[in-house]
Amino acid sequence: MQQNAATSSFLVIPFCGEKSFTVQIVEPVKPQTFSRPLKFFVVDVIDRSGNAQPMLVFKPRGGIFLDRTPSEITRAGLETCLKSANMLAPDRNSADFLLTVYLFNFGLSDSSGMDFFGKVEFAATLKNPKTAKSQQVAASGTSIAGIAIRKKNIQKNVQEDIERAFADALRNLLRGVKLRDAVIALDLPVDAPATPAQAPAVPATEKPSATGMNDKRLGI
Repeated sequence: MQQNAATSSFLVIPFCGEKSFTVQIVEPVKPQTFSRPLKFFVVDVIDRSGNAQPMLVFKPRGGIFLDRTPSEITRAGLETCLKSANMLAPDRNSADFLLTVYLFNFGLSDSSGMDFFGKVEFAATLKNPKTAKSQQVAASGTSIAGIAIRKKNIQKNVQEDIERAFADALRNLLRGVKLRDAVIALDLPVDAPATPAQAPAVPATEKPSATGMNDKRLGI
């Protein structure tokens, strides 16, 4: 069965050798430590950028593409960082917290034409599965790289720029005050015993007087 030529070329270009590249975390971002060992599970990464071609990061000269979707790259990077600190849960049932990430920007933002502005922006919803309570933590990362002349150098600069912005966003999330505050607020024991209520004091008017007690004893 023959495919439409335009459709076929769109499917092939993102994966064709020199025109695509891999974004990865060279050195995992080490998450901050908490008051007790915690495990996180990444439920999903949802692309909310509204970009019809999320893998296309540079349009001129035939285009430069990511070899995976931004959602896949974000999930892999986040899980790598959590795993490096033994904080990645194998499944959601064994997790202390669930993470759902909403991706708003991944790639290059508008520039003056003389530089590449890498930008990664997302929000992570942190949920305690035991209490069903959640909080949202926003994070972003940026980076600037110079424009190159040769396409091979352009691709190299774009790749390094996005990788730095991505690492910056992950660092902003995993080592940031917002995540720490959200964990403190949500990490509450479900079955914590309530403070026992004290028995109400007997009003002074209802307390038997010493005189009354003596009267009973004397049979008066």
